[in-house]
Amino acid sequence: MRRIIMVAAIMVTAASGQEKKRIAVMDFDCAAIQASADAALGANVDVGKSIANLLVDRLVTGGAYSVIDRKALDKIIAEQNLSNSDRADSSSAARVGKLMSVSAIVVGTISQFGIEDKNSTVGGSQAGSVAGRFGVGGAGRKQSKAAVQISARIVNVETGEILSVVQGRGEASRSSATVAGSGGGTNDLGGGPIDMGSTNFANTILGEAVNKAVTALAGQLNQSAAKLPVTAVRIEGLVADVSGATLILNIGSRAGVHVGDRLQVARAGREIKDPATGNVLRRTDAPVGEVIVSEVEEGSSSGTFSGPVPPIVGDLVKK
Repeated sequence: MRRIIMVAAIMVTAASGQEKKRIAVMDFDCAAIQASADAALGANVDVGKSIANLLVDRLVTGGAYSVIDRKALDKIIAEQNLSNSDRADSSSAARVGKLMSVSAIVVGTISQFGIEDKNSTVGGSQAGSVAGRFGVGGAGRKQSKAAVQISARIVNVETGEILSVVQGRGEASRSSATVAGSGGGTNDLGGGPIDMGSTNFANTILGEAVNKAVTALAGQLNQSAAKLPVTAVRIEGLVADVSGATLILNIGSRAGVHVGDRLQVARAGREIKDPATGNVLRRTDAPVGEVIVSEVEEGSSSGTFSGPVPPIVGDLVKK
């Protein structure tokens, strides 16, 4: 008996229509600002990863792109043994993008990230009304300004061409009466780990600047969507298990499967080969039915089958 061996695969082909452009967002390169970020945050935080996560949220909300899940991207990066220094490298990004079957990948750099404090001190009678409240002889006003500057490049994963370069900047300032020489922090974050996606951080002066910069960057990226090639993902896999009308497939989110997808189920038929080259020209596969995907994991998925022919393990599944 002839054995047919099929490997689950994703084939990216050019397509027309209104399909969303598939992209992934790499962690931003933050080497140039890590010291100032540590000082501003009072802790060591991977600002590049946090900025990328915030950008993904904005892009998903914007709706111009289909954005690859960050966990799936992180796994590919780990498998490729990419270092932090590869974050802004276009060739590394293109390699990762091909493995993720995306149209383009976003690589970015953080060039400014920090808080600057300016204290203006007055004394004697000029400061009486302020100093009296603090019970000291000198007082003033502290002006704090946060600034964040980020840039990003959209890289075509097939050619390595940089399709667009965009920038986002955010600034925020606050002032308050202070005791002269009393010091004091400006991040208002308190103790514990810092989550740059939290409401607490967003309400700080630095969080305000970060969100302005990321929002501006996302807006420009959304405007650049037309520059990306449109791709359609062709998915091929196999039925791994049959339990009544429930099918388990050997392909999942890594292959581009999403909840709600309608996948064709077919029975492998005869292969017709080119007598000169031996290449398979076509197969006479027989339709079985379709499966509507209801659950998706990274390497597998499941759904409900409907069709005139009962499915069996080994049936072909494709989109």
